[in-house]
Amino acid sequence: MHTLKVLLSGLALLAVCLFVGRLAASSRGMVIASLIFIPIWLVAAGVNFYVGVCRAGYSFHEELPVFLLAFLLPTLIAVILYGKLSVK
Repeated sequence: MHTLKVLLSGLALLAVCLFVGRLAASSRGMVIASLIFIPIWLVAAGVNFYVGVCRAGYSFHEELPVFLLAFLLPTLIAVILYGKLSVK
């Protein structure tokens, strides 16, 4: 359940980034925002990984697949959106 919340948080953050990019500079801003999202989400997913290992008591090997899923799925969507938006 926590993993689903983290994934939804990542998608919500992506939506916020795209919205702010749209307000700032139309479709070009959305392209830039999709790239800016990636390092922000890497830090957020890394914090979640750290909390899972150091605070929740999961081992590194137990938490690593969760981190990869939590980071890569929203990042993949951001990269796909970047590709679709940069074509225009």
